[in-house]
Formats: sequence, C-alpha cells, structure tokens
Amino acid sequence: MAMLLLRQASPFPFQSRQQIILQNRPILTSKSMQNPRALNLKKNLSDFSSQSLKFVLSGALALGISLSGLGSVEAKVGVNKPELLPKEFSTVIDVAGFLSAGQENRLRQEIDNLEKDTGFKLRVLAQNYPDTPGLAIKDFWQVDDRTIVFVADPTFGNILNFNVGSTIDLDIPRSFWSRLAGKYGNIFYWKEKGEDASIEAAVMAISSCLKEPVGPNNCSDVK
Repeated sequence: MAMLLLRQASPFPFQSRQQIILQNRPILTSKSMQNPRALNLKKNLSDFSSQSLKFVLSGALALGISLSGLGSVEAKVGVNKPELLPKEFSTVIDVAGFLSAGQENRLRQEIDNLEKDTGFKLRVLAQNYPDTPGLAIKDFWQVDDRTIVFVADPTFGNILNFNVGSTIDLDIPRSFWSRLAGKYGNIFYWKEKGEDASIEAAVMAISSCLKEPVGPNNCSDVK
C-alpha cells in the first residue's frame, strides 16, 4: 500500500497508534515564522502528513484496540470479545479460519526467530469483522512501541492492515507499508491465491525488511 486515497473512517473499533513524525517540513526562517501564510502552509502540510500516515499504516483499521491517544483514528463501533482469544499465548490468532495448522506453526516460528534476531514483535490477527477479539488483544499481546500488529481482514478489499509502534516507525520507511499492502493485499491477489497466501507473503516480507540494516535504502524492495 502509488499513494492511496483516504477512505472514510471504518466501522472497526481500532484506534491506530503511531508516533507522528513529519518529514520534509519546510525550513522556516525567523521572518517566515511571523508570516501567517507560512504558518498556515506548515499546518496544512502537518495535517496532510498526519492523515496520510494514519491511513497508510493502519489501512482498514481492522483490529479493535485502543493503544493510546497518539495518531488515533475515530472508530464508530467498539468490539471487545475476549472469548475469541486462544487459551494460551500465541503470536498468530486466526479467528477467520484462513490458515491451516501447518501455516500457523510456520508463521509462529518465523515470528519467534524475528523477535530473537531484532527485538521487534510481530503479531498477526486474521479476522472477518465484527468477529474479532477487539479491545482484548491489547493486553493479550502486551502491545508496545516495538510491536507491529498485522491484521488480515478482507472486509474493505485490501486484506493487509498494519499498526506500527513508534520505535519501528523511526527505522522503517513509511512507504514500505503501502507498497506491501499494494503488492500482497490487493483484492486481485488474495482472490486468486487465497487469504492465506497474502498473510504468509506479508509476514515474510516484514521479516525480511526488519532484518535489514537501517539506512537510506533499507526495505526499498518488498520481497
């Protein structure tokens, strides 16, 4: 997930959590700081960048958790169904039945290896809204600044949706998430290959990206 157009706020109860760090802001001199037009331009750029980031990182916002007040997106309906959580901790939760047992095991192993290698936590929730654990997922996964919550939900067409912790947001180009969703999350891809194929491809691409050294060209390719 070219730049995608903002959609209406989803009916999902998820509120995204990102540290909004604006890039490419205009350099304002002491003279321009006093210019109302310059101040309005700065504000407009800030608002646009903030709204764009919310959409790119969170996609359809198909999760149902409120992580903090940072960069939140309004939600219309709250969902909190802890009964849909597994009895034991798991980094992959598939309440939609998209994945086979073997696929879930492979994804868990990849996620475990990624966390050992990088310290970053990837968590995967496959759902069909409104059948989602919703708010209950936050405490279950202990979501923090080093967590990526990946929600696979085909409700709005693109199946890939991400909530990215602020620490990871500093290291990973924001364009990566939009390109990832555009490549493996579009409706043509998952309709042809299956929801499971989109999920597996996305997890592998995220894992590959997070293992790359941080630099000007890291995560330039969606693998």
